[in-house]
Order: sequence, then structure tokens, then C-alpha cells
Amino acid sequence: MDDKHIESGITRRDFLKTTSLAVGGAALMGMVPPGVRAGAWAAGSDAPEKKEVKIGFIPLTDCSSVVMAAVNAFDKKHGIRIIPSKEASWAAVRDKLVNGELDAAHVLYGLVYGVQLGIGGPKKDMAVLMTINNNGQGISLSTQMKEKGAVDGASLKKVVAASPAGTYTFAQTFPTGTHAMWLYYWLAAHGIDPFRDVKSIVVPPPQMVANCRVGNMHGFCVGEPWNQRAIVDKVGFSVATSQDVWTDHPEKVLGTTADWVAKYPNTARAMTAAVLEASRWIDASLANRRKTAETVAAKAYINTDMDVILGRMLGRYENGLGKSWDDRNYMKFFSDGAVNFPYLSDGMWFLTQHKRWGLLKADPDYLSVAKAINRIDVYKQAAAAAGVALPKGEMRSAKLIDGVVWDGKDPKKYAGGFKVHA
Repeated sequence: MDDKHIESGITRRDFLKTTSLAVGGAALMGMVPPGVRAGAWAAGSDAPEKKEVKIGFIPLTDCSSVVMAAVNAFDKKHGIRIIPSKEASWAAVRDKLVNGELDAAHVLYGLVYGVQLGIGGPKKDMAVLMTINNNGQGISLSTQMKEKGAVDGASLKKVVAASPAGTYTFAQTFPTGTHAMWLYYWLAAHGIDPFRDVKSIVVPPPQMVANCRVGNMHGFCVGEPWNQRAIVDKVGFSVATSQDVWTDHPEKVLGTTADWVAKYPNTARAMTAAVLEASRWIDASLANRRKTAETVAAKAYINTDMDVILGRMLGRYENGLGKSWDDRNYMKFFSDGAVNFPYLSDGMWFLTQHKRWGLLKADPDYLSVAKAINRIDVYKQAAAAAGVALPKGEMRSAKLIDGVVWDGKDPKKYAGGFKVHA
């Protein structure tokens, strides 16, 4: 973890120092503010109220910490049993969270916020318990776009500009989700209006390569391993990674409803702690990452060749055009705990993009919405139980691909400051 990747005032030294202190029960509870600590044990017992939790996931590499929490029995350590539940689409995940069929889910950050605001389906108060991963998504173009001369953002701009508006179609995975926002941001950064210049459609992640193969779209944004699968199957090539758009961006979260957290607060803490421990285990060594790739490749999870997952899981990238590289900003699950804290600024950023692209008609109370959804109180309890260090602040900052800095200080000004917008 580099100091620049934690820009909320915490440094690698701070993290390591705090982690070294977080050994033993007294030390762990010392990390938690007195008010939170009292709340954690207010019922006189920290026993989980619900012993089995069904956690939905989409077949993507970044579902790994949910799967490994069950496979490696981190769930049992915290008194629960996690039952991973493979789902077909993000819409299905949303519906099952809202109606209670799922206790929680590996879910798109922006989906949770969209449901809370009533712009991504039925309005429901939601909860983000932790961030599951940073980075590891991608933007791909179909092989026919290479034949037209589009091999990067600048050349794609020329190809799009040479044809009537709407000639080209790009797919993402959910209207308020992360992939829609990375795709729109990347296109706009290259002068392409994602709504006026091209068409946008929604395709579930596991169906992305098949739809590209039959010509339903000219490009797409999706999580791994589907960008790498497109290269292997020779139906597409990579033009950008999501970490190119925002290094160490928030991606999937462990999400549920606010009602569920209120009903099962101890289970919420135990579930978060178990997934936190799995996240730490995955990032502990390349051998663990290899074992994780081998596990999640199985039919019950991602259902694809292990080699298609493993390369980018280890940070070894190729773009399908002859270039290969080791990406230091590959998918991260833990990074000394810097990945997992539910920063308020991360949640607010998705609201700014929903406003930018017209999904929200007016500016919301950005900070209040983020404070309502991101359950920092539950996360702190879980971090204490798992021995994971906390950052000093609830905000962080970053410079995105267009050079604009996001720090959460003035979200209304930020949302209204983009040249390309709805």
C-alpha cells in the first residue's frame, strides 16, 4: 500500500502502527469509540441473532472474499454460516435484497445508492457495511472496432464523430452501478457524450462476452474475468482499466437493507468481520490469490477457466493488441484495511455522478445520504472483532483520469462542474 493511496490523512506508517497495537481483546476494543463500544454490547451478548446468512453474488472475480469467507470457515470463527448464493443479474440481486430473499449481497456500490434514492428500482433504505474491493474492472471494445481504427479513447472519439449519433452501442451492467459510471466517465474524458453520441444498454456481466460476440454492442464495461474472457475468445480487446479512471476506486460493497441491520445488528457485525478476514487472507500472498482463483473458477461460482481469472488476479494484464504489463493497481481486497472502510466520500461520489447524468433531478443532501447508508458504526465493530486497523478520517481524496480532484468537500459544485453532462 502506498501512502498516496490513502489520501485522507492516514499513511502506511499509521496503518502499520495501528495494526501492531490491535492485538488482543483489550487493544481491539480500544480502537472503538466508547459510544460505539457501548452499543456493541448493549444487549449483554454479542451472539449473532441469525446464524445462517444467505449472501448473493454475481459471477465475478471480486465476489472472492464472500466465497472464501465460507470456504475457509472465517464465518464459523464469528459464529455464523455464510451461504453464497449465485445470482443471474444485478436486477435480481436488487429485488432479492429488497424483498428479503437475500440477507446481504456482493453488490455494486452505485446500485445500493440508486435503490436508497428510488432511481434504481423500488425505493428502500439500504446499508453499506464495507467495501469489498478496489479496482479490477475494465472497458473493452469489440474486434470490429479495431478494424474501424478505434484502439484507444482518442481514436474511438474520431470513429464515433465520423458517424451519425447513436451508431455505436455500449453496454454496462446496471443504470446506477459502478460500470455505468466508469464507462460514462471514461467516454466523457475523451469527449464522447455517453447519452448523445452513443447508445447505452444494460447486459448482465456473465452475458457480456456472448452479447459482444453476436454484435449486440461495440464496447462494454464489466468486472473481471469477462474483459479477459473477451480477449481469450477473440471477440474484444481492452482499452482501459477502471483503475485508469480512478486509481483505487471503490467497487463492490457488502450491502443489505437498513431494516436487516436493525433486526440483526450482531449478525451484521459478524458477517462483516468474516468477509474482512477473508479479504485479508486473499491479499496476504500470491499463493492465496492463486488458491482463490482456483476456488472461484468452479461451476458453483464464476464457472470459467481458472487461467482466465488468474492472470489479472495476480496483476498480469494483456490488452489483446499485443501489449502486456504488470499492473500495480490491480484488484485489491484488503491492502492493510484501506480497501474496506466505507468512506463517506466514496458513497457521495456516486451521487455526484447520478446528478451529472440526470438520474437525480436535483442535488440531494449528499453527506446525509452517505451517513445514512454507510454503516461506519457496524464496520468499526467488525474491524475490532477482526483486528483490522481504521483510517483516521471518514473522507479520502483522489485525482481521476481527467485531472479533476474529488475530496467530498463540495459535492454540489463538483457534480455541476463537468463539461460533458446530461
